Amino acid sequence: MRVNFKFIPARRSSKAARQVTAARKDVQMIVVTGATGTLNGATVDHLLRRMPPHQIGVSVRDPTRAAHLAARGVRVRQGSYDDPAALRHSFADAEQVLLVSSSDLSSDVVAQHHRAIDAAVDAGAQRILYTSAQGTAFDTPYPPLAVHAATEQHLAASGVAWTALRNGFYGDPAQLLGAWQETGVIAMPADGPFSWVDRRDAAEAAAAILTADDPFDGPIDLTLPQPVTLADFAASASEITGRQIDRVVIEDEKWVSDATTSGMPEAVARFTLSMFQATRSGHFSGADPTLSRLLEREPRSITDQLNDLEVR
Repeated sequence: MRVNFKFIPARRSSKAARQVTAARKDVQMIVVTGATGTLNGATVDHLLRRMPPHQIGVSVRDPTRAAHLAARGVRVRQGSYDDPAALRHSFADAEQVLLVSSSDLSSDVVAQHHRAIDAAVDAGAQRILYTSAQGTAFDTPYPPLAVHAATEQHLAASGVAWTALRNGFYGDPAQLLGAWQETGVIAMPADGPFSWVDRRDAAEAAAAILTADDPFDGPIDLTLPQPVTLADFAASASEITGRQIDRVVIEDEKWVSDATTSGMPEAVARFTLSMFQATRSGHFSGADPTLSRLLEREPRSITDQLNDLEVR
């Protein structure tokens, strides 16, 4: 990763690693937060293919939304990153806890993550996993990376084994590419290389790590084998649609102005711009084979992901 600062965790001793490995051969329980969301919901689906449902628990803000999991035998308990007591109850008996990063932009997200980590430790979890992001560091143009760095720092100081799942970017490609199907152009600020992974692959990899005999300690990069650019998206879109889709670079301030004129709040536009600025300064240019190894196949390419859209 091309960043000015990279947090390097202390590795666990071989004795501690053997203890965690031995525990995984007789798994007590894995508890997953955010299981009513797309990413960790898919992770639970993959866990259900790998282990008995009574060994899986979920901690969710609204248990009624997890009724489909309860019906499959998963333990469902209410938990909120703002309620440590509820979290401790929802994490009870867990050998491992998978924490999804908070999406509550109205709250102090770092404090929420700290409470969740502390609750998992108090509940007796032997390993805590966290959905982080590639390029995580304190000094970057993209604000979420500092949040992830602060969370990873707290994990490293927690006293238990931990794993940070540093996923590449994921989500709806339409949000990344704009109205390219209507305009025939991907008109965005200048970008640089980055990974755009399929959320289904990120979920499958998380389940593989949770159920692996060997521990995965510290940060794990989960990226495409090779980074891509918006020009690559344009080429794939052209191939899929059979018409020319061009990549057009818009100057930063003009893009912000155009976005706000179209109804996007300026704060959101500048937040989005910071992502492009981080890509072109090399923060997401690294590639790692770990995701491919965990999946035992190549991750879904950007062409695969665009093929899943209703293109016209």
